[in-house]
Amino acid sequence: MRTRLVKNHICILAISVLFSAAFADSAVLAADRLVVLYSARVMSQSMPWIAKEAGLLNKYDLDVQLLYVAAGAPAYAALLAGDVEVELAGASGFVRAFVQGNTDIAFIGGVKNVLTHSILAKPEIKRPENLKGKKIGVTRIGSNPHYFAVQALRHFGLDPARDVAFIQTGGAPETFAALVAEGIDGAVLTAPTDAQAIRLGFHYVVYGPDLRIPYAATSFVTRRPVIAKRPQVLGRFMRAMAESAKILHTDREFTYKILGKYLRLDDRKILDAAYNAEIKALEPRLVIKAEALQAILEEISPTEPRAKKVKAQELIDARYVDEMEKSGFFDRLWSGKR
Repeated sequence: MRTRLVKNHICILAISVLFSAAFADSAVLAADRLVVLYSARVMSQSMPWIAKEAGLLNKYDLDVQLLYVAAGAPAYAALLAGDVEVELAGASGFVRAFVQGNTDIAFIGGVKNVLTHSILAKPEIKRPENLKGKKIGVTRIGSNPHYFAVQALRHFGLDPARDVAFIQTGGAPETFAALVAEGIDGAVLTAPTDAQAIRLGFHYVVYGPDLRIPYAATSFVTRRPVIAKRPQVLGRFMRAMAESAKILHTDREFTYKILGKYLRLDDRKILDAAYNAEIKALEPRLVIKAEALQAILEEISPTEPRAKKVKAQELIDARYVDEMEKSGFFDRLWSGKR
């Protein structure tokens, strides 16, 4: 009798283990894999980091592979080739690709619809006109920093093609390093790297946030075939990003913790300066504004005449942002009621 009870107990235990393993496997299988690329190590692209560290990706049953590729042609090519499914990046390369016939591109959310870059230099370069004949560091030609520099220099009466030399560095940290090493005379930087430069004695020659230059500086981009094939997965991803945006805007301490980890930055004064300058320009409800894309269409139209026939709204698929608005998701999120 005792032997039979032991055998029964072992059977029940074995069945329990099998069911537990099966349940664990199903939980793993329930997480949908999504490949997401971010193109700059800056605060405006921190939402996927926040989502990962806050457990939001798990909450929405997502297994997200985060990749970093510096802004520019390689980053644009990764999405166009289908190597990644969602990209967080500046819009210029994608707008140009759309105009050239890659009409599968769709902007599904916005983070920053104005440029907040600035041009910094040593104290002896006091005014924008002093940049004439100087070397200015940007990540890549065609990137957000380059576009900002072109617009800012024109604003102050300089000819970007003749009056300065643009030096491609490859990334924001590399631009900062080149400035410190005096390999360039001026640098186009954004938060929090600009605050680091200020701390080292550099100063703003052009303070970008004051110019409020319309531009889709940071957006969520995908392709229409991905939307057609995985609409619910993208919907859950955008909800995770919406919750990340809420954290970014309301939980400064957690945001600093994430920025410190991913940017290797723990100086409170630098984080404060960067956060205070940048947060005002970020979209709390992920709106992508047509005028921010229209500015890019107008910028590229001299070399891409077809851009004159494209309407900014053609590049936007706002279904996910609209759904969160209409369903009351945003209202509940921002009121603290889930």
